[in-house]
Formats: sequence, structure tokens, C-alpha cells
Amino acid sequence: MGDMSNSDFYAKNQRNEGNHDGGFGCSLLELRSLMELRGTEAVVKIQEDYGGTEGLCKRLKTSPTEGLPGVATDLDKRREIYGRNLIPPKKPKTFLQLVWEALQDVTLIILEIAAMISLGLSFYQPPGEGSESCGTASAGVEDEGESEAGWIEGAAILLSVVCVVLVTAFNDWSKEKQFRGLQSRIEQEQKFQVVRGGQVIQLPVADIVVGDIAQVKYGDLLPADGVLIQGNDLKIDESSLTGESDHVRKAADKDPMLLSGTHVMEGSGRMLVTAVGVNSQTGIIFTLLGAGGEEEEKKEKKVKKQDGAAAMEMQPLKSAEGGDMDEKEKKKANVSKKEKSVLQGKLTKLAVQIGKAGLVMSAITVIILVLYFAIDNFVLQKRQWLPECTPVYIQYFVKFFIIGVTVLVVAVPEGLPLAVTISLAYSVKKMMKDNNLVRHLDACETMGNATAICSDKTGTLTTNRMTVVQAYIGDVHYKEIPDPSSLPPKTLDILINAISINSAYTTKILPPDKEGGLPKQVGNKTECGLLGFVLDLKRDYQPIRDQMPEEKLYKVYTFNSVRKSMSTVIKLPDGSFRMYSKGASEIVLKKCSRILNETGEPRVFRPRDKDEMVKKVIEPMACDGLRTICVGYRDFAADPEPEWDNENDILSDLTAICVVGIEDPVRPEVPDAIQKCQRAGITVRMVTGDNINTARAIAIKCGIIHPGEDFLCIDGKEFNRRIRNEKGEVEQERIDKVWPKLRVLARSSPTDKHTLVKGIIDSTLVDQRQVVAVTGDGTNDGPALKKADVGFAMGIAGTDVAKEASDIILTDDNFSSIVKAVMWGRNVYDSISKFLQFQLTVNVVAVIVAFTGACITQDSPLKAVQMLWVNLIMDTFASLALATEPPTESLLMRKPYGRNKPLISSTMTKNILGHGVYQLVIIFTLLFVGEEIFDIDSGRNAPLHSPPSEHYTIIFNTFVMMQLFNEINARKIHGERNVFDGIFRNPIFCSIVFGTFAIQIVIVQFGGKPFSCSPLDLEKWMWCVFLGLGELVWGQVIASIPNSKLKFLKGAGQLTQKDEMPEEELNEDNEEIDHAERELRRGQILWFRGLNRIQTQIEVVNTFKSGTSFQGALRRQSSTTSQNQDVTNISSPSHVSLSNALSSPTSTAAAPAGQC
Repeated sequence: MGDMSNSDFYAKNQRNEGNHDGGFGCSLLELRSLMELRGTEAVVKIQEDYGGTEGLCKRLKTSPTEGLPGVATDLDKRREIYGRNLIPPKKPKTFLQLVWEALQDVTLIILEIAAMISLGLSFYQPPGEGSESCGTASAGVEDEGESEAGWIEGAAILLSVVCVVLVTAFNDWSKEKQFRGLQSRIEQEQKFQVVRGGQVIQLPVADIVVGDIAQVKYGDLLPADGVLIQGNDLKIDESSLTGESDHVRKAADKDPMLLSGTHVMEGSGRMLVTAVGVNSQTGIIFTLLGAGGEEEEKKEKKVKKQDGAAAMEMQPLKSAEGGDMDEKEKKKANVSKKEKSVLQGKLTKLAVQIGKAGLVMSAITVIILVLYFAIDNFVLQKRQWLPECTPVYIQYFVKFFIIGVTVLVVAVPEGLPLAVTISLAYSVKKMMKDNNLVRHLDACETMGNATAICSDKTGTLTTNRMTVVQAYIGDVHYKEIPDPSSLPPKTLDILINAISINSAYTTKILPPDKEGGLPKQVGNKTECGLLGFVLDLKRDYQPIRDQMPEEKLYKVYTFNSVRKSMSTVIKLPDGSFRMYSKGASEIVLKKCSRILNETGEPRVFRPRDKDEMVKKVIEPMACDGLRTICVGYRDFAADPEPEWDNENDILSDLTAICVVGIEDPVRPEVPDAIQKCQRAGITVRMVTGDNINTARAIAIKCGIIHPGEDFLCIDGKEFNRRIRNEKGEVEQERIDKVWPKLRVLARSSPTDKHTLVKGIIDSTLVDQRQVVAVTGDGTNDGPALKKADVGFAMGIAGTDVAKEASDIILTDDNFSSIVKAVMWGRNVYDSISKFLQFQLTVNVVAVIVAFTGACITQDSPLKAVQMLWVNLIMDTFASLALATEPPTESLLMRKPYGRNKPLISSTMTKNILGHGVYQLVIIFTLLFVGEEIFDIDSGRNAPLHSPPSEHYTIIFNTFVMMQLFNEINARKIHGERNVFDGIFRNPIFCSIVFGTFAIQIVIVQFGGKPFSCSPLDLEKWMWCVFLGLGELVWGQVIASIPNSKLKFLKGAGQLTQKDEMPEEELNEDNEEIDHAERELRRGQILWFRGLNRIQTQIEVVNTFKSGTSFQGALRRQSSTTSQNQDVTNISSPSHVSLSNALSSPTSTAAAPAGQC
């Protein structure tokens, strides 16, 4: 049992606790009980039992400033006593379990039963064998002792079932393995800043040990439990553990307890790690969920959905993101992503349509066969039903049953789920090379339908290497970096101090990695730009920081999206205070009442001076695309001490030191990428926190806006004024007036971004629902990333919170990678359309042939085993061949498909029907006059168990040849002429076509009885191939017929508005649920197993989402809200609930389907 491993692990750790603490002053148990305290009682306990945090550090043999020495033996000892920072993974499903799941497939079960009955009857020799009275039944049975070979058909069917099951299981297994690999890659990439030996180093999260001093900052996801030693304005989102969404203020003297799995929303600090892995708060909860053996089986299945590949809280990308993420593991249709991905919706619809048609056809076939036989024997020839003939008749009925099943098997496109899976898995693997790390499989395909991209500016469109290029110091506007000697020395001193002290001490400029490279910027990039400015002024910031270490900073107001500034207060030697402040120029200048003049003395700075400065300095800088930052300071008397918490009074009456213009150059490849997007019908919008002039200048450089076009560039204030009514509520129709022309939204807050994305998605202005992609890197982008159809997080600059909320991570932070994602997404959609076109042609032809053949000649010209070969094996290969077509640039030359366009376009319908007609004509010609053409014995009306005829072999062979050449036709779905275009770029395709051909030769020449084939000579082979080649010629004929002439062509698999209704609305309407249930009980059950394979993607993706919070499972049992959301998820008549009802005994509890 996978879940046992957790408890063993847990027990092992507990064993170490009692007896020794390895020379450390606290045992594991003491630390664990300490971490269960909160707030003031924790402060008191630390104070009384350990003598404050200093004492705790001493006992754990670590230094609050220097950290651990980092000696290997010491680290190992700590790991041995306090555990490692990872949670043991659940065991993956074994291959046998996967085989068992594949066997649950309804179609296969029907085939197995048919094969068993067929086998049983072939071994049963009925007594009345020789008597004439049984009529047609016994004729020919004795020929050449063929009766012994009766078992072959049953055996062959079983063999093909085994093949299918193994292929499916192997597929699932390799996919699981691939994603676990991906998973561990994500984990290794997560690093955390730790102080060891006085050096700040980036350490993989799994290497953190108890006693480490970790530096926490805005946007971090805490990897372990700890006690805060020193903090600046630290606020934590603990909703993942407590469910409370309010941010909790942490301070060393009020509430110093930091817990793993929680997010830092503001501020920074240092913490002493006190519990890791299974002993941390998150780990304890996870262990509770995982442990408990057999009787917990039910609960364990709930957790099963989160059997992440390894360490839970170490997976930033899957950490608990608060209540609204819980549902994520149950289905992508979680609260924020209401619809299923476009493709899945359309496939479900198509699946149901095909499933119904197939069932009807197969039922009719069986009924006609049985009636025909009965009437022929008992009415026309007036035979009695004799007891001794019963087994013979039964044998006939079994044969009819098998033919019926064959028709059904042919009607259901087995290969479709496989094609979807292969196509997505292949794309995801290749997208890794294009710097897209896909966290949710369906995001890859949704991206192909994107109609709008809302992009950040900094770091995505620009290089995120900030450099100061202009400055306004002492009443002079310098267009390049001034010579330090030309500046007033007083001003220079204050400026250098203001920048060095009033910036995060984690921000540094390091020497370049390779000779001649640019210096390496670490930490906040804007601050790096300012520190670079200090170095350009021939000064160094490090000595100043050493003189004023972080512990001595009196008070820090950290930067957040509301303040848009950062201030640090220090105590001067004479006891008075000085506060340095920096921030967006228009915000800080409003608070300035003085400015340093050319001699470095403060002079009065009146409102009209401000206006002049904005016009003469700030706007020109901004129009050059520079970000303007103002640096200022203020002195406070020592007595009385100011009210530090009264922020508004403190942050006013400042003295401005200087204004600098920071350049962040546009990435060279961005303008080209944006042009491609616009060609592909995707609108790119820039949403940034920068000022409007800077934003507009960059937007023009990128090509988002072109001079002379009719577009909107507005800032957050104006945006809110336009979209809100008098009461301040957002109104959709007001947003609809703004978004179509909006190209740049500047000075936007995170809520503006979210409002915009939501407004575009909910808009009904255009007939196609907009599909919106969003890029983000900051913690504050989380809500917008989650709301969007596809959220892109930055892999390098992105915070853990942003990555957590995203669907795809851009490992190189580059906008042009998004264009690659669009290309891959469209390619997935096209690959599946190609496969459908091929598959449905096979199906239409095979069903009609089997049906008419059975009704006219009582025997399907294509035998069950042959059908299985065509259907299961060839389809599997075809899905591989067509799903791995590499994308081409031409995919970006057309507009997105949109949600309402049918999956099977009219061109595809034309191709399917056109090729179907060709194949049927050929096959029926061969069936009814083939024996005369080739001068061979007719194979029609052959008695039971007669040897295979050349006649039917030619039909089978021609059929397969036509499919092979049609596979080449299927490579193009938009009616292109050249179907060979780029065929050699896809070696998989070529090898599969040749491979299938080779196997076909073997089957025909040596297949014999099991495949009902008799060997053909060269001439007949040439004819079969020639008829096959006719497909390519016929394809050209079809391409010449314009669609407009064929009005009757309808697409299939189209999503109507009703399918689009968000789940909430459906939920209010209970009949919908019953409707879903009724739908379920009909024929589609068959098909849903196919969808089930599509589900496997979701199961696979769950490795990604596994973490979406282990608390999720806890809370799921307690909170009623999430219960309601479950119902919401299941109510939609989508395959969420179906998959659970059908997929496998193991995942039944995955989404509590019982609640409907």
C-alpha cells in the first residue's frame, strides 16, 4: 500500500525523538509541540523555555546572522534527527493496475464475452452434426476437417483485445512516468534563499534542514516551518492552512510562527527553520491524510488525486492556494475555469453522436441477421426446430452476435482518445524545448484558440535589465549619467545612502559570470538599476550596508502595489530619525515639500514647481520609454518619537533628492512575435504598473499600437471611472465599451487586471466568446492568472504564487515563447482533426460494408479479426502518425477557430463523404462482381467454418490499401492540394506508413485462418495497391469541388450556446442534472470509456495538481462551501461525472460523484 510508506516514515522519525537529541538542545517532539502554538503564547513559550529566539538558535547550534556553517557531517546529523524536507511520494500505479483499468472498457468486455462464447461453442461437438434436418446449418462443416479450426476466430479476437489493453496500459504508464519526471524537474527548480556560513545562497528546497536561517521575501512560498527572527512589515496568507483569507501580520515580538505551505504577501524577514518534511504543519496534515491503512481506503482515494510525485510543500507549483484551488484536483472545471477546454467539449459531443449511431447500426445488423436466418430456415424451408440442432443454431446466433459487435467496434473510433493523448503528450514534451513548461495539459490546446493576450510589460516584453540612463539632480536634467565631481557633495552623499539603505538587502549586483558579460543583477530589478547608478557614480553600496546592517533598520515600509513606494527609517547617532523613501515619481513628488538645490541645500518645492517638473522632466523621460523613480528623505526629531503606524503623516513633507529615468530595453525578438500574433488574429494588450507615457512609448516600440490607429491607452484611474457606475460597481456593458479598443492599461492595480480579464471573458459583444491568455510574474497577478483561460507565469522572475496560479510557465520569461505556445495549441487541434478525418472515413465505410454485407450475404465481407486489425491496430498507429506532425509557421496565418466552430469542418465532411463514396464503390464492385473480374471462386454465402477465400482477401487487402493512402490525404484538412508537403519532416509518419504496409503483407500472405486470408499472387497485389493509389487521385478531385456547391455539408461536434452555459447556471436548474443522468444511461456509456482515456490526461495532470492542497482533502470533509462547489462541478452534463462513474474502480471517489 502506497499510503503505508508515509506512516513508516513518520514512525521512524518518531523513534528518534525520545532517546536522544544528538547533542542539540531540543528534541523533535519539543519543536513539534512548539510549532503548534500561535501568537502571543508562542512568544511567551519561546521566551520562557528557550530564552527568546537567540536562545533557540543557540540550542539548535546556529547563528541568527551567520546561519549554519554548512559542514556536511553536521547537515547529515540534522537530517537524521529532524528528518528531511520532503514528504515521501505515493507509489505510482503498477502496470498491472493499469492493465486492469484498461480492461474496464465496455467495448472490450463485449468483445471478450463474444470471443468466450465463440470459443466455447467451437469445442462443443453437437450430436446432430450429420443429420440433414438441421439444413444449411451443417453444410460444409465437415470440409477438410475444418471444424477443428473453429476456435481460431475466438482466440484471435482475444489476442487483439490483449494487444489493445497492453497498448493502452503502456501508454498510461509511460505518460505517468513522463509526468513524474516533469514533476521532479519542477521540484528541483524550486530554490530558497538560505544563509550558510554568512553567505546568502540559493538552496534546493529539499536540502533545507532544521537550524537553517532562511530569508523570506514578498512572493515566497514557505518551504518549512520556522520562527521569525527579524521581519519588516511581514504579511502572510495562511488561507492554505486555516481557510482564512485575511493576511496575517507577523512580527518577532507578536506572532513569530511561520508555517510551511503559506505565502508571503508583503514584506521580508529572516526565519529560523524549526520543522521540515513530515514534521512541518503541512507535512503532519499530509501524513494524517496518507496514513491509516486499509480502513482509510475511502479517504485515501480522496487523497489519491493528489499523489504528487514527491515532496508536497516543496512543490511551490502545486501548493495550497487557498479555498478556491481545492476543486482543481477534481476537475479543471474548477471555479475559475468554468468551461472544459474547447476541444474536450467538442469531442464529448462528437463522441455521443457517434456512439448513438454505432449502437443503432449494430442492433439493426443483429436483428436483420437473426430474422433473415429464422425466416429462411423455419418459414421458407418449413424446418422444425430440433433439439439436436440447437447447438448448431446457437453457433449461428453467436456468429451474428459477433458480426453485430464488429459493427459496433468499427463505429466507435477507438483511436480517438489515444490520438488526443498522444498529441497532447507529444506537444507538451516538445513545448519544453520551446521554453514552455505546461502544468495543465488542456492549456496547451486552449492556447491555440486564444483571441487576446494581456501581457505584463516588465520582463516579458522588455529584458528586465534596468539601467539608469537619465537623472535630474540639483536643478539640472542630465541626459546621461553625470560625472560625480559635477554633483554637490552633500546631495551625492545623501543620495548614495538613500539608495544603499532603502532597498532590499537581498538585492545585489554581482560580477558577471563570464568575462566581458554584463554584471549579474540579483533581486528586485528596479533596485538593481539604482544600485548600478551608485556604482556608476564611482561609489560602492556595500560598505554603507555593512555599517548599517539589516537588524539596525528601525522601521521598514516595504513596497506594495498600494503604496507604490518603499521607505526605511534609521536612527542617527544623535538619537534622531531619518527616513529614506523611493518610489514612482508622480506618487513620491506629491509628498515632497522641498527639493535639494544645486548646492545641496533644501529649497521650497511648491505645487506649481511640481507641475513644471512633471512637464519638463518626468514627461520627457517617460516619452523616451523610461520608468521614472523619485528618491527623497525626511528627518524626524528624537523626542517625541513619531507615530510610526500613522503612515499618511509619516510619508509626507519629504525632501526630494533626485528623479532618475530607468531604461528597460524591449527584447529584440518581441516586435516580431507581436506581429505574428496580430497576423494570427490575436489582440495583444499591455497591462502594466508603469506610468502611461512610459507604457505608451514601449507599446509603440513593441508594435502593440501603431501611430494613427484608433486605440485606447488609459491608466487605472480612468479605466475604473469608465467601467464603474455611480455606486462604484463594475458594469459589463461599460466594460464592453472599453475593451475592444483598449491596447494599453497603465498604472493598473492587480484588481484592474483581474477586472479586465473577467470583463473580456464574460463579454457577449462578439459572437465568439473571447479566449484570454494572461502573463504575470508578481504575487498580485495570481487572481488574473487564475481567471484567464490560460495563465502564463514567468519562470525566472515569477514568484511562487504566480507560478502556482498559472497553467504554463515560460522558462525563459520571453513573450516569443507565447507565440510558440499558440502554434503548438493550434497544431494539437489540427492533429486531432486530421486523425478524425482519417478515422471517420474508415468508420463510415467499414460500418456500411459490414452492415449491408451482413444483410445481403449473411456474412460481413470484413471478418471480426480483420476489423480489429483495421480498427484497433491501424488506428493506434495512425493516431501516432497524424498526432506527431510538427507545427509549421502557416498555422499562424489564420484566425483562431473559436468555440462555436464545429470540430469537423465542412471541408472535412466533404473529404470524409467523398473518400467514403470512392471506397464503398470499389468494395461493393469487388464484393458482387469481383469473382468475375479476377476469375476466382466467389466467397459469398460461404458456409460456417469454410476456408478463407481469395475473393474476400482481395476485398480486405484493397480496403487496407485505401486506408493507407487515405492516411496521406488526411495530413491536410483545409483542402490543400499538396498532401506530401513536409512529409519527410515527420519521420514517425513515414515509418508508420511503411510499417503498416509491411505488416499487411505478412497478414495476407501468412495470416491464414485466424485472419481469414488466403495468399494472393503478385498481379492481385498490384491491383490492390493500384486501387489504393486511386485514393490520392480521388483526393485531388474532391479538393476541386468548392464547398459552396455542397450546401448540405454540416459540421459535427459543434458546441452550442447551451453547452457553453457556465456550471453555476446549470446548477440552479435541476432538470439539467437529470438530463445529464439520462444522457448517461444511454448508449454513450460505451463511448465514455473513450473519453475516459481523455480523462487519463486529467489523471496524469493530477500529478501536477496533486498539491493543489493536501489541506484540500481535509477541508473537503469539513467545509460545506466546497461541497457545494463539488456539486457545481458535477452538475454539468460534461464527462466529469461520467468518467468517475465509469473509469475505474479506483477513481470512483476522486470527485465525489455521489453528491448529485
